[in-house]
Amino acid sequence: MPTPKLFQHIRTIGLVAASIGGVLITAPVVLPVLLVQLGGYLVVTGGVITAISQLTIDHDVIDESDTASGSHEV
Repeated sequence: MPTPKLFQHIRTIGLVAASIGGVLITAPVVLPVLLVQLGGYLVVTGGVITAISQLTIDHDVIDESDTASGSHEV
């Protein structure tokens, strides 16, 4: 399924946020509690942003491919 460009960029931002959060949570050094909490929030937020951006579909591209292939599946 084709995802619109905007949501591909949003997905990337979500993945980066989740990755940064994961690094903050699993850092091998002792970090202040505030940074560890921020890491947890970044992981959750990044996961939600990534999941929502994956749900979007560009219907125009799907309609064009159906017309070109001759199939009309719903």
